[in-house]
Amino acid sequence: MPLSLNSALDDLGLSGIRRFSSLAAQTPGCVSLALGEPCEETPPNVRARVGEDLDRGLTHYPPNNGFAWLREAICAWEAERGVRLSPDSVIVTDGATEALFCAITALLNPGDEVIVPTPAFLLYGSLVRLARGVPVALDTTASDFQIDPQALARSVTPRTKAIVVTSPNNPTGCVLGRRSMDAVAEAARTRGLYVICDDVYGELCYEPGHRRFPALYPELADRTVVANSLSKPWAMTGWRLGWVGAGERVAAAMAKVHQYAVSSVPAFLQHAAVEALATNTAPMRASYQARRDLTTEALARMGLPTVTPRGAFYAFPSIEGLGVASGEFCERAIREAGVALVPGACFGGEGHVRLSYAADEGTLATGLERLAGFVGALRG
Repeated sequence: MPLSLNSALDDLGLSGIRRFSSLAAQTPGCVSLALGEPCEETPPNVRARVGEDLDRGLTHYPPNNGFAWLREAICAWEAERGVRLSPDSVIVTDGATEALFCAITALLNPGDEVIVPTPAFLLYGSLVRLARGVPVALDTTASDFQIDPQALARSVTPRTKAIVVTSPNNPTGCVLGRRSMDAVAEAARTRGLYVICDDVYGELCYEPGHRRFPALYPELADRTVVANSLSKPWAMTGWRLGWVGAGERVAAAMAKVHQYAVSSVPAFLQHAAVEALATNTAPMRASYQARRDLTTEALARMGLPTVTPRGAFYAFPSIEGLGVASGEFCERAIREAGVALVPGACFGGEGHVRLSYAADEGTLATGLERLAGFVGALRG
């Protein structure tokens, strides 16, 4: 028998986001606005808990799904936001990436289709392919990145198993309106679909009264999967801490995937997670909103049309009027102007680029100034 590899990997490339971030790192003096990486440090009270737990000797195997007191804290935090989960149906994961991996692996059989509204984070389609499923792109660019009910209905087939909901969105920063949410709920209700909610930016929504999908449609709890993470709101990207919750049947299946993939997250990080959940994220949110305003004003002066981000820390301006593809635009921006962004093509949104304003204001201002010069040179 020939020494073959898993053919599901054949069509998967490495992350385009990381590629352009790496190009920036290799270019002396380049300002990177590529990664979705908060410039802030993890709050000191959260960091302190790790040292305390190491001193206490909390270094042995924890329960696979996480300590009960952490799962209870997660459920209490979610309940404050209108999302009802049971501690027995929550799994503490290695970030939202593993949470989504557990969900998609547990739900899909070979050939099952998953609708992914695009532009979208590239992870969703890759995980679906790894699970031998079929990602189905639902283009939202014509509707200002909202989900058109008729377009969604046309995307559903007898093989459709699930739809991914990300609000606020990466890469657009857009928040799905009630019409978009209702369309997803109707499809889930009438066509028997699962809804996979990637809620990692839910705490970074600038609009008061924002309600996430699971809070709006509690009657769909049996077919809703909630993935979340501490990475973005608390600047804990390197900690790799998140969670996934669902109904009892789905959670039991996800727990098997989690057990055989990573066993558990480190014991000495879990009290720190509880501490983070009790730490106010409003200052972080206000800081991102101020940087959002700085960014959108600069993009408007450049003449780059941008749908106003309502959350997260990304802008997704259109470059269609500049006569250059997004990949070439970003490569030349690094080489000629010393500023790094990510091509929209990496997210299924050609004709756009993603700009992360998670950098500090000084770095962001410098990057925007360089981008303005580059755009002006292209036009000139």
